[in-house]
Order: sequence, then structure tokens, then C-alpha cells
Amino acid sequence: MPPVIVCLLILAAVCVATWVLSLLTKEYSWVDRIWSIVPVVYVWVYAIAADLADARLDVMAALITLWGARLTFNFARKGGYAPGGEDYRWAFLRSRIAGWKWFLFNLLFIVIYQNVLIFLFTLPAWTAYQHRSPFTVLDVVAVVVFLTFLIGETVADQQQWDFHRWKAAEIAAGREPHPRFLRSGLFRFSRHPNFFFEQGQWWVFFFFGAIAAGSVLQWTVLGAVLLTVLFIGSTVFTESISRSRYPEYAEYQAETSPIVPWFPRRRRAATA
Repeated sequence: MPPVIVCLLILAAVCVATWVLSLLTKEYSWVDRIWSIVPVVYVWVYAIAADLADARLDVMAALITLWGARLTFNFARKGGYAPGGEDYRWAFLRSRIAGWKWFLFNLLFIVIYQNVLIFLFTLPAWTAYQHRSPFTVLDVVAVVVFLTFLIGETVADQQQWDFHRWKAAEIAAGREPHPRFLRSGLFRFSRHPNFFFEQGQWWVFFFFGAIAAGSVLQWTVLGAVLLTVLFIGSTVFTESISRSRYPEYAEYQAETSPIVPWFPRRRRAATA
């Protein structure tokens, strides 16, 4: 059986499982909980189908395993796998989408669309499987860039973790945290550096397939494109919540690049 068919069967099973679990538990983060696990499974399916004899596929599988381990650890320490560990944004949306509309949103977007997206952004492994060729200098460059993005995301997530622990301690001590949201470290150069590094890793993953095929004109770029679109939408939505909670967030937006790290803009001089 072709590995892409095996992955499609896994996709169907995961869609059913995450949908049923969302109905039974009334929690809607089940796709979030498998987000760092299922891609690893998909990529190893392709590598194993090549008998673990293709260096590029083996490296792709190893890199995505590192990606998945890091993301799983970060998600777990924030309580994402614990009962009640639902993403706060789903609760926010659920307060605005009621009844059958929420039922359809959960089925079509949270479950089906996001699971299909996961399948799509791992498809460059299918391209590499179809165009097995020697490991090259370009592959080495891609490995270095991928690992750089992986380290960057690890640092950003650690800075965010440390900040929220400090913030919780300040609140527990009866003090008002200042600042009320993270804007130092990597977050001084990007409002969402972790989003930037996350997307960057999957664009590099696409380029592994392009290197194997000898051309960037591969339809499997669709996964990376759609993932970027999802992150843009998620950023806009997340920041709308942040602005409603913190009026000073607008100032942060005016000074700091939204996704791609860049030097902060100077504050405007106060008018007399």
C-alpha cells in the first residue's frame, strides 16, 4: 500500500477520534493535543516505506521528531493535555457562536480542516519519497536552517513560559504585573516570534521535497501556504483579544513587527 494511502487512513481515523472526543468531553482542543504527534507519525510512514534507506527522508523524519518532542513538551507543561486544558480561544469563540453553528464549526474547521492541513503540510515527505535522490549540500543547508528555527522557537517559548510564571507569582502576591504582557527578549523584535519560527520550519520542510524533486514548483507547497494563512488569521484573532484586555497593547503593535523579527520602531514623541 502506498504510504500516502496509509497516511490518508490515519487522517480519517484521527478525524473521527478527535470529533467524537470533542462531543463526549465538550472540550475542543483535541486537534491541538495531537498537533505535535500526528505529523511525526505521517513522516515516519514515508521514511519506513522507503525502508529507512533514503538519507533525506530519514533526516526529515528525525527533524520532525525533534519538532514534535519540543512542541509536545511545551504544550504539556502549559497543561494542554490535562482535563480542562482547552485553548482559551475556543471558549472565546464558543461564546459568540451558538448551537448548530458551533457544531458545524467544530466539525468542519476545528476537526476536518485542521487535520487535513496537518496531512497537507507533511506531504513534502511524499514528494521526497517519489523522488529519492542523493543527499546534497542543499539538504545540509536546509538542516542547519531548520535547526536554527527550532532553537529560535524553543527560546521564544521559554521566554514566554518564564514571563507567565513571573506574572502568576506577582498576581498571587497581590501585585499588579508590569508589563502585563511579554515585550522583551525575542518579543521585542516580533510580537509572535514563536509563530515565525514555527512557520519557518514547515517552509524548510517543503524545501526538502523541492530539493529531492529538483524544482520548487511542487503542488505540495499548498500545506505551507495554508499553514501560513492559518497563522495570520490566528494572529489577528489572538491580538484582538489582547487589545480588549490590555489597552497598552496598541502601543506595542505600533512599535513591534507582527511576525517577522525586525528592529522595533521608535516611539512617537509625545505631543505638547
